[in-house]
Amino acid sequence: MLGYLIVRTRGEADRLLVAAAETLQAEGWPLAGAVQTNVERASTTRCDMDLHVLAMDRVIRISQNLGAHSTGCRLDPAALETAVGLAEATLAAAPRLCIINKFGKAEIEGNGFRSFIGTALAQGIPVLTSVNTTNLAAFQAYAEGFAEEVAPDLQAILDWCRTQSA
Repeated sequence: MLGYLIVRTRGEADRLLVAAAETLQAEGWPLAGAVQTNVERASTTRCDMDLHVLAMDRVIRISQNLGAHSTGCRLDPAALETAVGLAEATLAAAPRLCIINKFGKAEIEGNGFRSFIGTALAQGIPVLTSVNTTNLAAFQAYAEGFAEEVAPDLQAILDWCRTQSA
């Protein structure tokens, strides 16, 4: 009941998860979690990162502008935790599926959507996320063999979601 995508192209997992969420919501699926959209900025090669909380009409910017020459992590931890809190509140509505933009550094460190994923799974709600190759070993340790890789293809993702939710 825990599916994950591995992609190699920057932003590809975000686009696939957004497309899957939009398709399932159009079919009437109640969803929980958050998907990420990246907003390109003309003044820099770095984009702004926004999380769309799926069961609410809320968008939380999770990136922070650290200046043109910054090379550090741009994640705004407080904004991420705000998005997590909003998403957690929607689990009470018994969604059919949870989609989380990624299992990343925050989740590896015990923060971000880590507890949300565990809570959803404990309630019998399937969870779909993405993982980059750098974080794959930590994700697999977290999943303890209970995660299933899903091909990074919209139809394969939708098929996995429908199978898990049947």
